[in-house]
This record gives sequence, structure tokens and C-alpha cells, in this order.
Amino acid sequence: MNITVWGINYAPELTGIAPYNTALCEFLRGKGHTVRMVTSFPYYPAWKKQPADARKVFRDDDVNDVRIHRCWHYVPQRPGTLKRIFHEASFVACSLHRLLRLPRPDVFVVVSPPLLLGAAAWLLTRVKPAPVVFHVQDLQPDAALGLGMLQPGFFMRLLYALEAFAYARAARVSAISQGMLHAMAGKGVPAARLVYFPNGVALPETQPAPGGFRARHGFRADDFVAVYSGNLGVKQGLEGVLEAAALVTNPRLHIVICGDGAMRPRLEARVRELKLGNVRLLELQSEARYLEMLVDADLTLVTQQSGSGAFFFPSKLLRSLALARPVLTVADEQSELARALAEGGFGVNVPPGRADELARALDGLAATPERLRECGAAGRRFVAQFEQERVLRDFAAQLTALAAVRDPSGARGKTECEVPG
Repeated sequence: MNITVWGINYAPELTGIAPYNTALCEFLRGKGHTVRMVTSFPYYPAWKKQPADARKVFRDDDVNDVRIHRCWHYVPQRPGTLKRIFHEASFVACSLHRLLRLPRPDVFVVVSPPLLLGAAAWLLTRVKPAPVVFHVQDLQPDAALGLGMLQPGFFMRLLYALEAFAYARAARVSAISQGMLHAMAGKGVPAARLVYFPNGVALPETQPAPGGFRARHGFRADDFVAVYSGNLGVKQGLEGVLEAAALVTNPRLHIVICGDGAMRPRLEARVRELKLGNVRLLELQSEARYLEMLVDADLTLVTQQSGSGAFFFPSKLLRSLALARPVLTVADEQSELARALAEGGFGVNVPPGRADELARALDGLAATPERLRECGAAGRRFVAQFEQERVLRDFAAQLTALAAVRDPSGARGKTECEVPG
């Protein structure tokens, strides 16, 4: 089977959507399929291309037997709303041009965001007919409205129209959480065209020896270390974590914020302003150093700004649970994240905007090591359902069934894929 995956993020980016696009492509290639990835030049989460890539329009690479077609796109230094729109639109236009010159596959997997890829994929299949699986990592219009990045009006109606168009024209629409699937069903997508495709995680049989991260950064064995790692953007609401850090009472409690993104300069300034000696900001770590950090963490933090999306499921959570780390989440009580925590019993949730409550939760967890061990064990049990090999195998079976239909319209395959559970 020939498969083309189309999405803006791919390795060597270490966080966000890229690791899951990479895992999908390499899994499919390992099963004997021919795989092409059409993507951008690496830029995330720093929002900065490598100097060698700055003026390149296209580049083709072969990594782990996956053919990677990289396409130019505009990357703003400070990604505000309008600049983000141009950022995404530039990738869609340039990559569409590249795809028009590539062979027609048996099936396209189109990864959103960017939302505009849905309409572009429909246009592409007018020229190169093949079924499209529109895989949604984030309900972009809902998140933009909830965060106040956009206000109700013409532009929001346009985004929802683009979303509806993408859903209606795709042979299948897949999503990373059951909540997202139910939201899509509420937006009119028939159950027969919905596919559950959660982000997966490799469950380690062994893990790095403890102590390496603490020794490298000067933390003592009896320090309580809470770690956040990932994108430092508006959606993560990390300023609330800094406000809580100013209120904690345990002198041995330290918070590590590791990553890069649009909000990093503001977070650095806020740390200085509040004189937070118990907060350490680190650069995004390599895979090996990241695992060492998680092993040495007493607690991991997964945070969301209020309104960032009831059905958004941050997949960084899975890596923590795979290593049996207890989790403190900051999320709206009706969010997918808070519901998962309540179901799995692997930590504590605090609603956004309550720095005093967050500080008390941090102090309380630091004082109850037995509870932390129980939460870690519960998380390891919960995360088994997201085991990467099984998740990717199930999705590959969906692609095989869809490609076998060979629907020349690329719009509605005849193979029914029921929503699990």
C-alpha cells in the first residue's frame, strides 16, 4: 500500500504532534508499506527554523526508510493570531504545490491542525483521486474561541465552515479522544465515518537509572521536584504555575519548566519579577535527558488554560504515566483531561486560575509520598490502553480497509468504521 501523510510537524521536532506523525510513518514503513511524509522544515516549539533551512523552498530526505518532502512555510518570531493564519496558509499552499508533483497514493492521511489542510486535501483529490483520512489532533476553532484568540463573528463562522467542509469531504475523520469523536458526531459527522485514533506511547520495559537529572542540575535527593515539559504557549496557562510557586510553603519544593515556545520570554520575565528561587526554566531536552528528567521527577505537571478546549487531550500525559509518575493537572473540570484523571485516579486536578489552590495541592502532594506512589501505579495501569504498537496496528488496519475500497471520489469510502466504545 502507498500512503502519503500530510502534516506540518515531523521529526526532529521533539514535542507536540511531530512524535506521533513520526511514529505513524515509521510504523507503516516497518510493516512494508511505501510511505511519504509531506511536511515543513523543523521549527517547533521554538518557532524558529534552523539557519541552514531559512531560504530553502523544498528538500527531500530519507530517514528510517520514510521519504520526507519538506516545504517552505512562514515562521513568525512572535506568533500572534494573524501571523499564525499566514504561517499555516503558507504551508498549505507550498505543500499542496509539492503534492501535485508527487505520485498518487492509495490513501492520504491529513493531520490537522492546520484546519485548512482539509479543504486543500479535497482540492488535491480532484487531481489525484484517493480516499482521505482527516486526522484531528485539536479542534482548532473551538480552542481559538475558548481562549479568546478570536471573537464570534464572520471569521469564526468561516473557520467552522472550513471544519464542516473538511469533515464532509473526508472518507474518514479520526480523533485522539472519545470526547472529540462525540463532538464531531454533534457537528454532523456520521458514526460510520468516525475513527478513534489516540496518540500512543511506548511502554518501557526498563527506564534510566535515577539521579542523573538531579545531579546535573543541583537538586538533592530529598528535594521535591515537579516538572512541566513541552510547549510554552498561551494554551498551557503556565503563568498560573508561577503564581502558585510564589505561594508554596515547602522550602524543598522545586518546579522545573522545560521547553520552548511563544510564552517563554514572558515566563522568564515573570520568574524574575516574582523572584522565584524555586522555579527553574530549562531548554527542551533530548529524548535521553527527557527520560532522565521524568524518572527523577516526584510529580509531573500537565496544564491547560481555561477554555483551551473541552476535548483537547495533551499527549505529554502519556509519557509521564508510562513511567509511573503521578500527575497534577490544571484543567477545566469538564475537560477531557480532568475526566481522564478522575477515571484513572493517577493524580489531582486543580481548575485554572486558582493559584492558591494549586499551591496547596503542591504542598499536600509533597507531604504524602505514599499517595504519590499509589497515583503512579494507577497511571501505569491506565496508560496500557494507549500502548503504541496496538494503537498504530489498529489504525493501519483502518487504512488498509479504506484503500481496498478504491473509491475514486476520495470522499466517502464504503467500508464502515464504527466508533469504539
